[in-house]
Amino acid sequence: MELTIRRYYTFIEHKPIEAGRPHGEPLRKVAAVAIVENPYAGRYVEDLEPLIAASECLGKELARLAVEALAPYEAQSYGKAGIVGLDGEQEHANALLTTVFATPLRSAVGGGKAWIPSYTKRASPGATVDVPLACKDALYVRSHYDGITIALTDAPLANEIAVILGVANRGRLNARVGGLRFEDVKGQDGLV
Repeated sequence: MELTIRRYYTFIEHKPIEAGRPHGEPLRKVAAVAIVENPYAGRYVEDLEPLIAASECLGKELARLAVEALAPYEAQSYGKAGIVGLDGEQEHANALLTTVFATPLRSAVGGGKAWIPSYTKRASPGATVDVPLACKDALYVRSHYDGITIALTDAPLANEIAVILGVANRGRLNARVGGLRFEDVKGQDGLV
């Protein structure tokens, strides 16, 4: 199966100050989005494997766009999300966000080993979505629990799916709730 892409979006949030405190390294969060025609809109299909397999190319392109928009910084956290139009099922968005889709992101950001947080929903154009973010190398780095909120004014249409990758270059500005520090991650199975 070949996916039909209607358009791409890239969102960038660049924040150098939080609570009146400037930071030497700003927090840059990026969301790369593809609006995909849903081949299963309006009908139930038992086997979603063709959609899963087709997601690899989509993962490569969105990872490329996200890393490019994050420059000159490198990713320390990542996440993914999907919004399926109202003629589709939430499961269609989930099919596009499996390991097949996510592996190119891990490769593009330096082989992150940690679980990639994910969120999907059904909605009409104009909906917002919070793309969850967590450290790419160890899930328990609390400073990197974050997200990027985006709104797509004209997508997804009823027969489309918005597929989203999020990345950030650091943890939250002024993070101070303890836990494992990014600098202390050892990369053992993504835990510590």
